[in-house]
Amino acid sequence: MSSPRDETWEVGVYVISVAAQLSGLHPQTLRQYDRLGLVSPGRASGRGRRYSARDIERLREVARLSQEEGVNLAGIKRILDLENANDELRMRIAELEAELAFVTAALREKTSEATSPNYRRVNLPAVYEPPPSAVVVWRRETRRPGPDLAR
Repeated sequence: MSSPRDETWEVGVYVISVAAQLSGLHPQTLRQYDRLGLVSPGRASGRGRRYSARDIERLREVARLSQEEGVNLAGIKRILDLENANDELRMRIAELEAELAFVTAALREKTSEATSPNYRRVNLPAVYEPPPSAVVVWRRETRRPGPDLAR
């Protein structure tokens, strides 16, 4: 599903007849897809459906999966739900990677400060409890057997 995305991507501007024409589907098919939750357009103040560019692309994808791939509507709904979940997970991963990069940079900065001659050490508590939303990077230390353990 690739299409140019701008600030109007999510804005519902197309009435059902225009959306049906743009997607190549019958208006009654669009109503059925809305009832089934496959494509749920926004609503105007008079409760009329308003389809966005994103909705039109999704309608085309539903038609392709149904007509070309032979997937039934329940299968299409599952595919679309999984794609949405996948997109959300990708966004969350990007957020976590950005946060990890920030924390890593902050730690590097602190480490370089610690090696500076003007650095004053601060005693931290022996046990550090990170806040519940904190990202904690942990790397297991590999211990090599010392002379008394090697036999």
